[in-house]
Amino acid sequence: MHVGVVFPQIELGSDRGAVRAYAEAVNGLGFHHLLAYDHVVGADPAVHRGWSGPYSIVDPFHEPMVLFGFLAGITELELVSGIIIAPQRQTVLLAKQAAEVDVLSGGRLRLGIGIGWNALEYEALGKEFSNRATRVEEQVELMRRLWTEESVTFEGTYEQTLGVGLLPMPVQRPIPIWFGGIAPSALRRIGRLADGWFPLVRFGPELEGALTIVQDSARAAGRPPLPFEGRIQLTADADKVEKHLAGWREIGASHVSMDTMRLGFGSVEQHIAALSRAAEVVFGR
Repeated sequence: MHVGVVFPQIELGSDRGAVRAYAEAVNGLGFHHLLAYDHVVGADPAVHRGWSGPYSIVDPFHEPMVLFGFLAGITELELVSGIIIAPQRQTVLLAKQAAEVDVLSGGRLRLGIGIGWNALEYEALGKEFSNRATRVEEQVELMRRLWTEESVTFEGTYEQTLGVGLLPMPVQRPIPIWFGGIAPSALRRIGRLADGWFPLVRFGPELEGALTIVQDSARAAGRPPLPFEGRIQLTADADKVEKHLAGWREIGASHVSMDTMRLGFGSVEQHIAALSRAAEVVFGR
């Protein structure tokens, strides 16, 4: 099981030195990957009365592809978007950005995508919110063709290209596409289309039921079982961390990410110290 980290962008903000120090420390501690997720804009609660989303204009988010371009040159980590909200972005441009990151990182990109929940973000980016679930299926098909074919003509309901191609092509052909999602319809789509899954649910019946839907859907589509990635919020309790690691391993997770966000850490040094303690549990050092 590969163990990585969730990039704590809410706390690190725009401090370039902190971003670099964090990534280099994670790389040096022996973690496998760095996962970052995506919000292009945040909502202003003063304008949108009653706003109940988990993020707003006060929460900083780095653009994942630009961030990964920076990190590709200073680490050997696998770079994971967990997730990018694909239907609010132009498909061909997203495919191009992903290919570029994959080239610059030497084939270390894992592209996690999802359909998101924030209609305001879609509105700000000029994309339709209501049909995002159906559009993402065409996006996946088109991106995989752009990453593997020299010239692509695609005639879909939402996506059209005529004799176009990406250059440079990615190292991975195609780049692995992982999905987030937990609704039953999303789980069935994940089984049919994705190369992997980010559950984002707790251990127990909910996770077991969701995993069954995903793997049954994959089997029905003639596909092998999907790998999936767990997440562990780090605490000072090493026994608890070890227990969660063992739990994800037992249920068959291929990856797990250590999350230090929203734990009250005020500096990059505190995040690194927490990961250093976790590395002792994970790697025995």
